[in-house]
Amino acid sequence: MSDDEQTPRTADDAAAGSAAGRTGGATGATPGGPRPEEIRFFGTTWVDHGGHYGLRRAGLAAGAFAAAVASCFVLRFAFQGLRIANTGGLVNGLVIVMFAVCSAIACRKTWEGFQRRPDDPAREDALRSLKAIGFIGSLLAYGARCLTEAPGEKLHRAEYEAALARYEKRRGSRTGNPAARKKPRRGR
Repeated sequence: MSDDEQTPRTADDAAAGSAAGRTGGATGATPGGPRPEEIRFFGTTWVDHGGHYGLRRAGLAAGAFAAAVASCFVLRFAFQGLRIANTGGLVNGLVIVMFAVCSAIACRKTWEGFQRRPDDPAREDALRSLKAIGFIGSLLAYGARCLTEAPGEKLHRAEYEAALARYEKRRGSRTGNPAARKKPRRGR
C-alpha cells in the first residue's frame, strides 16, 4: 500500500483501475489517495465486502479444511509405508511427534501472521521449512480464519485506515490554492 503517491494518473493507470474494478479491485480507495493492499484470493474486496466476499470466504474455508483432511490421508499412507518397512517403534513415534509439533508451530505462526507483520523477516525465512513440514497446521489456521474474515483482513484494514487518516490529514493541511494567496509587499 502506498500513501505517498504524488504522480498524476496516466491513461495506463486509469485502465488498470477500471480493470481492477471489474475484478474486485480498489472499490473503497480514495481517488489519488492510498490504495488498499490486495489479499490473495480476495483482491481488494475485503474493503467493502463486495464481489461475492462471503462466498469466497466460505469456499476457501471449505477448501482449506478439505485439503487438510486429504493431507492427513496422504500422511497416513506414508506412515503405513514406514510400518510395512519395519523401521521400529522409535522411528514411528518420532515421525508422529515431528508432524504434530511442526503442525502446531505452523498453525500458531500462520495465525500470528494474520494479526501482525513479522518482526524479523530472517526468522520467518528460517521457519519456512518447519511450516512446510507442518502444512496441515497452516491449512487449519487458514480455514479457521476464513470462517471469521479474510485471512489478514484485520491487519490490512488497520494499515489502510491509518494510511487514509494520514492522507486526509496531509491533504487537509494543503487546502486552498497557494498561487491565489497575496504575496507580502516589500520595499515600500
